[in-house]
Amino acid sequence: MNTMDQTSSNSKKPLAEILRPSTLDGYIGQEHLLGKNAILRRSIESGNIPSMILWGPPGVGKTTLAYIISQTLNRPFYTLSAVSSGVRDVRKVIDTARAQANAILFIDEIHRFSKSQQDSLLGAVETGIITLIGATTENPSFEVISPLLSRCQVYILKPLDKSHLLKMLTLAIQHLEKETGRKIEIMENEALLRFSGGDARKLFNAIELVVAANAGASELKISNAMVTETIQQNLAIYDKAGEQHYDIISAFIKSMRGSDPNAAVYWLARMIEGGEDPKFIARRMVILASEDIGNANPNALLLANACFDAINKIGWPEGRIILSQTAVYLATSPKSNSTYLAIDDALSLVRKTGDLPVPLHIRNAPTKLMKDIGYGKDYKYAHGYDKNFVELEFLPEKIKGRKFYEPGGNARENEIRKWLKIRWGEKYGY
Repeated sequence: MNTMDQTSSNSKKPLAEILRPSTLDGYIGQEHLLGKNAILRRSIESGNIPSMILWGPPGVGKTTLAYIISQTLNRPFYTLSAVSSGVRDVRKVIDTARAQANAILFIDEIHRFSKSQQDSLLGAVETGIITLIGATTENPSFEVISPLLSRCQVYILKPLDKSHLLKMLTLAIQHLEKETGRKIEIMENEALLRFSGGDARKLFNAIELVVAANAGASELKISNAMVTETIQQNLAIYDKAGEQHYDIISAFIKSMRGSDPNAAVYWLARMIEGGEDPKFIARRMVILASEDIGNANPNALLLANACFDAINKIGWPEGRIILSQTAVYLATSPKSNSTYLAIDDALSLVRKTGDLPVPLHIRNAPTKLMKDIGYGKDYKYAHGYDKNFVELEFLPEKIKGRKFYEPGGNARENEIRKWLKIRWGEKYGY
């Protein structure tokens, strides 16, 4: 990130704010969107941007990107936080924007807006009074109402990798050396990167805190031990923006994945006591039920989905009991990620091989012409054969015999493996 002009007021600003870039060339990360000839960069440089939702984890540059877009296009820029703003605030911005051209409204954490709040945006977005840029850490398919989502382009921001974080760390050190007049040398960077968790804001918080807490000598050598000790002693300052929220949901998910119901209930209690949205907790359990349990226990997905529905009906405080029951059930269920791996493997192959032709014998043949040229010919109807099974090729010729699903090593999927081997013999290597 490039630095802005330094002023005496900078000492009062967080380092992440001081180093916030104002141009596309100063932006670090998201090359798939902002690299040379990338889709969003072309749109920005053309001056014709759509309303959009920026979806990605915390600290990857969603707010910064919205700011850069407004600066690049020289448009009026309004910002609201969905945590503290209501319909009245939205309407006030829209009324102001009517007298201006091409105003941009940035809404942080748009997933926290209620349906009525999102409805209040529709007319202004549809008529072009404002160009909406919403930022969210949650899947917009679940959190943004369909009419608004259909009027926005969704751009997915990826987590920052090590190379991005190291570039930011270099810029941070250059600024802090200039500000403090000290020589600062990073002897080890593993702890800084680990505490950042891929979040630029946390990285800047960490290095700023370490430098401030180790004042005195004209030369500062930063080690992993120094970083760990400083941050552990000043955790409240380090986590001042509440990013620990993401660490706790991570601990909750990993506890259930690791089959520890006691830890799962503890982290659940931490989230409940901290005022976490119960729908957020339940939604994460629905995902885990499929991603980490899958066909090892198909009932897990049913229970998790029922939990999501139930807490919407029951509310607080009784909803905590339903969340606890589900968390314990998921933690104590057998685990398998076989279907998760299967779809990712299949997607990877599709991207490499493109649109392979559907075999003629399993194509739909609604017209006589299609039948005449072979559509559906030699198709065998499984229910017309013993045990409702007949061996037939269902994959494109180029990838026939390719296996995507590998049953897990649990009781239920071992039965699935036997079932598949009886029917398919050695074709798929079961």
